[in-house]
Amino acid sequence: MTAIRALLLCLCLALPADGQPFLRLRPSPSDNLPVKDIVEHPDPEYDPKEQDLDERTLRKKLGSHFDPSFMAVAVPGPANASGAAAAAGRGRAALPAELRRLELGPPRGPRLRLGKKARRKVLQWLWAHTHCPVLYAWKDLGVRFWPRYIKEGNCLAEKSCSLPEGMFCKPVKSVTKTFLRWHCQGWSSQKYCTWIPVQYPLISECKCSC
Repeated sequence: MTAIRALLLCLCLALPADGQPFLRLRPSPSDNLPVKDIVEHPDPEYDPKEQDLDERTLRKKLGSHFDPSFMAVAVPGPANASGAAAAAGRGRAALPAELRRLELGPPRGPRLRLGKKARRKVLQWLWAHTHCPVLYAWKDLGVRFWPRYIKEGNCLAEKSCSLPEGMFCKPVKSVTKTFLRWHCQGWSSQKYCTWIPVQYPLISECKCSC
């Protein structure tokens, strides 16, 4: 997977009395997805106030970047089936072209002569054990992001996805969604806070790999 260019800027949200940075504005660029939780400054003084959370104003500021499929202002409902349910349903997904063209049998040996129905069952069994779906779940980013909730993707990694075992489902592609981040500079009565746009990477495809 190519390096993520989304989370480029690392800034300090606040400086404690000793002058050392307390935290970064958002995660550093990384090939490791999903994004790890940010360690936020615990002082509520760095939270947006009620007047800063006007939905109409924030929707206008975010503009066309607002994607209701992946972001929500209020607490959303379930985004996906559980990992176990998703794993059970993998075999019902459409077989990919490369699997439909698969020749059953040893690489240099005779082909297995199977009827269409039996062959399809074998391929579906293989697909059920090797398919890597993206599992989505809603995540609360906290009051310092708007919209506050993001539908984040994960790869099913509870068991090996290869035959023989040894490979696991891992992210291979990602997309970025633009959110607003409440960012404060300075401290105490001298600080200045505002909403700034940030890009948040999301897993969009998983693949069985080493």
